[in-house]
Amino acid sequence: MISIVGLGNAATAIVEKFKEVPQYSVYVMNDKVARNSKYKFKLKAYDHPELYEKHIPDVKKFLDNTEDHIQFFVVGGSYSSNYSLGILEQIKDKKVDVVYIKPDTELLTGYPVLIENAVFGVLQEYARSGMFNSMTIVSNLNLENCLGDLPIKTYYDSLNQFIFSTMHHVNYFTHTEPEIGQVSKPAEINRIRSVAGLDLTNLEEKWLFELDTPRELCYYLAIKTERLENEGGLHKRLVDMLKEKPRNAFRKLSYAIYETPYNDFGFCVAHTNVVQNNQKTLDKLVQE
Repeated sequence: MISIVGLGNAATAIVEKFKEVPQYSVYVMNDKVARNSKYKFKLKAYDHPELYEKHIPDVKKFLDNTEDHIQFFVVGGSYSSNYSLGILEQIKDKKVDVVYIKPDTELLTGYPVLIENAVFGVLQEYARSGMFNSMTIVSNLNLENCLGDLPIKTYYDSLNQFIFSTMHHVNYFTHTEPEIGQVSKPAEINRIRSVAGLDLTNLEEKWLFELDTPRELCYYLAIKTERLENEGGLHKRLVDMLKEKPRNAFRKLSYAIYETPYNDFGFCVAHTNVVQNNQKTLDKLVQE
């Protein structure tokens, strides 16, 4: 079991998707909660970011019943993201993977620009220090490029569904025995990561965030049962494609191949120890 925690209204909309899978317990914290319960915690809302940092809620008891492994979702630029550091301090005895949703920073103005820049940087430093297990970065702009043209009415729901589906499949592969291959555990220092969807015909990646200086690349390949049973030489062709990709030169590679009854699909997880640049946000701060 993994506990999924959503901080803020936007993150709540994402983590609610995990309720359809029984292997997850879902906890939400936002200012729309009508009444506190086992899985819901009402946060106070303030007009100024500093007030959030001065009034960190005591959620230790609320999160005490979570599993030892927590995936903590937070959306950058949101006022509630100011709570994230104080809340993470309260659960540092658990294995915590932070999933940070990075907004389109060019559209942010005022306090959200400052909030996004500060939280994005500090969370990465906390990850590097080992305060939590990892930080996965997802860019809304990259998500939109992956999904193509989306109707306005279902825009955010489509993004949220894609985030859920991606993270769930990576979780599933991580806890499933492959047919062949073995994804290596990343080095302790490489705690900042991103995920890409894969086109299995050429192993082309569509990154949810383009990491600067990835150190390790882990490929999860799900191949339809019929191909695994009947296609000779498939394993060698896939491995050769991985080795021949220019991006993969001088990087630590690992892979695993899984069986699926569906059409082929896959993901790549990149790991690094390099703090990611927030140049667009910094440029915006200078302009303002």
